[in-house]
Amino acid sequence: MTVASLHDATALSALAQGLTGSEILKIAGEIRALAEAGQEICNLTVGDFSPKEFRIPPELEQLIAEALAAGETNYPPSDGMKELRQAVVKLYAEELGLTYPIEATLIAGGSRPIIYAAYAAVVDPGDVVIYPTPSWNNNHYTYLMKGRAVELVVGPETNFLPTAAQLKPHVRDARLICICTPLNPTGTVMAREEVEAIARLVVDENERRAGTGDRPLFILWDQVYWTLTFGENRHYAPPQLVPESMPYTIFVDGISKAYAATGLRVGWTVAPPYITARMRDILGHVGAWAPRAEQMAVAKFLGMSDAIRTYRTKMLHDIQLRLDLLHDGLEAMRADGLPVHAIAPQGAIYLTAHFDLIGRAGLKTNEDIRRLLLEKAGFAAVPFQAFGLMRETGWFRLSVGAVSPDQIRAGLERVRAAVSAL
Repeated sequence: MTVASLHDATALSALAQGLTGSEILKIAGEIRALAEAGQEICNLTVGDFSPKEFRIPPELEQLIAEALAAGETNYPPSDGMKELRQAVVKLYAEELGLTYPIEATLIAGGSRPIIYAAYAAVVDPGDVVIYPTPSWNNNHYTYLMKGRAVELVVGPETNFLPTAAQLKPHVRDARLICICTPLNPTGTVMAREEVEAIARLVVDENERRAGTGDRPLFILWDQVYWTLTFGENRHYAPPQLVPESMPYTIFVDGISKAYAATGLRVGWTVAPPYITARMRDILGHVGAWAPRAEQMAVAKFLGMSDAIRTYRTKMLHDIQLRLDLLHDGLEAMRADGLPVHAIAPQGAIYLTAHFDLIGRAGLKTNEDIRRLLLEKAGFAAVPFQAFGLMRETGWFRLSVGAVSPDQIRAGLERVRAAVSAL
């Protein structure tokens, strides 16, 4: 066998051959290389936090150091440290008004393993998975499970979120509905009445299935950004509004976005215990555990309400400052007649921006627009194609966790000049 044949794609599994890598990470790698080469970039690509702009809470940092010093460096239990699972149960009771047993909780190395395990626990090959586009990675997880995707194309008319009316024609044959709010990539927040309507839709469908013996329909409720909402916007979860939906709701959650702690890798689910148990076993074969020291630290930190309140107040202020700068700057361009538009900040760390440039100066695709903004303005954004939306619409995600206000101001000036030149 030659060295060349060892690298032949046909030697790989069908799953590996058909899998598409993360589009966002590819773009982020390109931007990183340009920045390292000395190019001035306003990097709005990755859903991450720069420690220069957003550091984790000092109390949490100290607790991690103390846990390491105490020797908390061996394997944690496969479902997570009991102390952290109890803290998550208390958190949901106090902040969401939801009562769960500890058996409903599972701790993992971030939210991604939780999503993977949830899919693997309830979706068989051929099962229907419903999700909106744009949304984060549902297309890839559905592919990994060999599920059958029903993609609901959403836009500004529904706040870039699916409605119960859009979901209703598809639920009869579905196994899983995937919803994230506040939404990655748009930063939009689902309204209370829509959360309630979707929860009721799922309950009604499962009541129908109870008479037929069919397997239930579940909601994968990704609320990893739920503490980050602005203005009048508020986050709600299905069991808060329709308690009967609790047996069908699988939460995705963690500390990554709430405390700028993406690299600490502590995520969790709260779900029906029989589902959590199998998710635990699935991840046990992968070894996707959160580090023990971080788990012990987070368990203590979640009980420090004053520290959390102080940190959250400043974090929300600093995120909204950046989002408002982007929004107001783009809307000022719009007021001056330039073909750009942005949706006012609602939640998460993202702004939805529309660069209506298709058909201008030879621009035919979102990729053309992305490259124009990058090359002419040093303004790095992610097109909605990276989130499963294949239409060439000019919509982009702008992420503010890794940029300073000054970088945003300078980037907007360059965008104005670049777009004006068209």
